[in-house]
Amino acid sequence: MDNLKHRCIVKLLYGCGLRLHELIFLELTDVDSENMLIRINHSKGSKDRMVMLSPSLLAELRAYVKEFKPRKYLIEGQGGGRYSDKSVQMIVKAAAHRAGIQKPVTPHILRHSFATHLLENGTDIRYIQQLLGHNSIKTTKIYTHITDVSKSQIRSPLDFL
Repeated sequence: MDNLKHRCIVKLLYGCGLRLHELIFLELTDVDSENMLIRINHSKGSKDRMVMLSPSLLAELRAYVKEFKPRKYLIEGQGGGRYSDKSVQMIVKAAAHRAGIQKPVTPHILRHSFATHLLENGTDIRYIQQLLGHNSIKTTKIYTHITDVSKSQIRSPLDFL
């Protein structure tokens, strides 16, 4: 993706497991670069949570803020104010198309991929539950199903003997 703002949008959705609504309500003050966290205040069910901030994403966000100078919301429209849901959906769809992905890709698919990839790389499902902001572990288990166990990093207990 050549557009810095669009790249930040996609990286926030995938790299933090954000819902579309959470992304467009992120404010500049929600980014805690000192602790490498992003505070999610407008989460589903009116729950607040913290998610990790990747160092590579922080570098891009700093460049984005320097170039676009948002005033309140982290990702703002051209005239300021919140970015639109539809614009984010179109950005994600166009990025998937340019990447040669044939399946439909939505912002929610990026959230699903975030959770699935964490699980496949050995992250405890209870941490994933917290990162996603789920009340019930049942929701997280359904949401983060592993589609191909052979590609995961899961090892047999025999390997530890």
